[in-house]
Amino acid sequence: MGLFEDLSNFLEMRLEEFLRNNPHLELQALEENLREQEEETVKLLGDLRLREKKLQDNILATAQEIQRWHVRIEKAKNAQRLDLVKPAEEREAALLREGNQLWGQMQVVQQRIQQTIELQQQIQVRKKEVSAKVAEAQASRASYQAQTATQAEQQWQTTGWNQSTTFKGSTAADLLEQTFKQWEMDEELAELKRQMNR
Repeated sequence: MGLFEDLSNFLEMRLEEFLRNNPHLELQALEENLREQEEETVKLLGDLRLREKKLQDNILATAQEIQRWHVRIEKAKNAQRLDLVKPAEEREAALLREGNQLWGQMQVVQQRIQQTIELQQQIQVRKKEVSAKVAEAQASRASYQAQTATQAEQQWQTTGWNQSTTFKGSTAADLLEQTFKQWEMDEELAELKRQMNR
């Protein structure tokens, strides 16, 4: 377990270091994260609206049922059926309590819908800000790369034409040849050493 934790910590540190060195990638990761949050918020909003509709339907059905029992109570009172009046009143009271509970639940859901809408708006604003920063960072990188390429091209052109050392005669060419031969021999020697150590 310790090895995996160490490896995980190491990878997290390397990732954080990499993102610090490449801020445009960090912005892209943040943009992706915000996109996922927005998708989750839209899904949550849809679920809450379905729940609100179901509660509204239940409240309406309960109100109709209360109205039906209220008529029955009046009918039982007019007919002087006292044996039915009390149970009908208890049934009406239970339905009123149920209706109040449903109403309370619907108000909570409506508050959550409002909070989710506000969160969605905040995410959209943040997403626009991050998108603008991503575009700015990409433009800045492109400008830097173009500038660096131009400078490298200019440096290459001027170095080639304005070089103070010229290859007159065989001395400069021989020196370059010797340097390359020495370097190639060193490379071959290093490769032989690697093969012997296997």
